[in-house]
Amino acid sequence: MKNKNIPIPDRKQCLSLISETEMPEHIAAHSFQVCRVTLLLTDYLNSGEHILNRELAEAGALLHDITKKRSLKSGEKHAESGGQFLRERGYPEVGDVVRQHVRLDHFDYDSPLTEAEIVNYADKRVLHDRIADLQARMEYIMQRYGSSPELRARLDIVWEEARQQEKKIFRKLPFAPESLADYLPSPGCEAEMQEYQRFCKGQCFVSAKIDDLVKKSEN
Repeated sequence: MKNKNIPIPDRKQCLSLISETEMPEHIAAHSFQVCRVTLLLTDYLNSGEHILNRELAEAGALLHDITKKRSLKSGEKHAESGGQFLRERGYPEVGDVVRQHVRLDHFDYDSPLTEAEIVNYADKRVLHDRIADLQARMEYIMQRYGSSPELRARLDIVWEEARQQEKKIFRKLPFAPESLADYLPSPGCEAEMQEYQRFCKGQCFVSAKIDDLVKKSEN
């Protein structure tokens, strides 16, 4: 899919969408860390036989929780509403990646890796803004969302699939899952949070200038 001509928001556009939805900083920090993991895996895989669309993976990772804030109030499934949000903005392929970040439409151990699989796995390796192993992340999710036997049974299926994903991804990589954090580049997501904060301040400055010009034109 790397050479397919599809609409993908660049990093600045992704930051604008994150800012527009008033994403809380702790969710933004989580998203930046998921993106760092996604790009690490994508770049290593692309150095071998796999050809993944780096820009699609990056946008999907940055925006995977784009409707998480409103879902906390509405009770909607944020993966589905996030996918719909991006389709409505003209990014259907990115929306597909976002829609599958909790549960893949289909998993096949022997099929080529996809951007959706990488983002889905990367999200499961980040607890808040820290790298965690699958077991620690699973325990957190189970404690937070496994409120009934039915939900726990569904989560068990998701996490068994995640274990198979991990095997599928790392059979093509020169390092083991437990070494993931050691391969992430420095600085960490703190630098990206500072970039985002500067971006938001710049957006507010531009908006204030536009408002000032509108007021002057009305006088």
